[in-house]
Amino acid sequence: MLLPLLPGLSDEIIQAVREVPAYARPMDGEFGVGLRAGVEDALAHLVEEIKRAGPAPRPDVYRQLGRAEMRAGRSLDTLLGAYRIGARVAWRQAVAAGESAGLEPATLYALAESIFAYIDVLSGESAEGYALEQTTIAGETELARRRLVRLLVRDPAAEHDLVLASARDAGWELPRTLAVVAMVAVGARDGAVLAPHVRLPHGCIADQIGELTCVIVPDPDAPGRRSELERAVSASGAQGALGTTVGWPEASRSFIRARATLALGSAEDPLISARERSGELLLNSDPVLAAEFAADRLAPLTGLSVGARARMTETLAAWLAEQGRLGAVAERLEIHPQTARYRLGRLRELFGDALDDADQRFWLELALRVKA
Repeated sequence: MLLPLLPGLSDEIIQAVREVPAYARPMDGEFGVGLRAGVEDALAHLVEEIKRAGPAPRPDVYRQLGRAEMRAGRSLDTLLGAYRIGARVAWRQAVAAGESAGLEPATLYALAESIFAYIDVLSGESAEGYALEQTTIAGETELARRRLVRLLVRDPAAEHDLVLASARDAGWELPRTLAVVAMVAVGARDGAVLAPHVRLPHGCIADQIGELTCVIVPDPDAPGRRSELERAVSASGAQGALGTTVGWPEASRSFIRARATLALGSAEDPLISARERSGELLLNSDPVLAAEFAADRLAPLTGLSVGARARMTETLAAWLAEQGRLGAVAERLEIHPQTARYRLGRLRELFGDALDDADQRFWLELALRVKA
């Protein structure tokens, strides 16, 4: 009874499905071929299983239809709705043919149950295909975004056109401003690694570069952004450093600053800022030169014994900090004012007129910070 219906039934189902807005397209090309194949294969296979009174092999059409819906950017509900439309059309035609042929109502009820159970099977296969394609696309997108991270922080910088193309492939809009966070697991140099899934704030992309996790943060100065980053770093069990805010073509500079800030040492704050530690970064940018500078400026202390040198260094730092106020120096050092007066007199013997020159005092304080 069903076999003679199939050619006309296929056309009617296709026409009904094309009334769905997502499928209201010309039938030429890949879309038309796929739609007709899906409908005809489903009907033919359903009838074959009825003939066999059991399962019959069929091509993997419906998983592929699910994957195609995902690639087209449509919801799976659209495809499953089309299946239900096809089932209703098939059922109406089967009922009409069955009544004309004098089939018992129980037989038609069994056929209805079979049609809709069959649609459930097809829907399940399409859902599986849709999920598989989601996973594939997500994996491809993740790889593209990791490549983009490495391209952005490359030094020297990559060509703009190459970065723009990579960003398009990654589905990631290049922001007007960004900053780079460098993260390292506490004890990473002893073999520890970061948790494999760091929960990044929305819009961030990341990749592992050596022992560092490099995170690109769009619009880093937006309200609440710093708190989001601190929570993410803290939750990952890592220490992080936030580089300076730059335009995307200067991302490598932000990464260099973040990495250098991370090397300054751990802090109570899980996320330390290059901007807030810029003075230390400056002093550490050329450690050899900084050490030579400090040794030259503090040379008058080198002839003292170890203990005396430590006391005079401490007194000089206090005197500079308190702008020469004797009482404040004594209080800071927790010594008697007369002791403080003696030490300051000794400093004048060592440094002479340098203590009365504003520029020389500045360089002395800078030298003390390098030494520290």
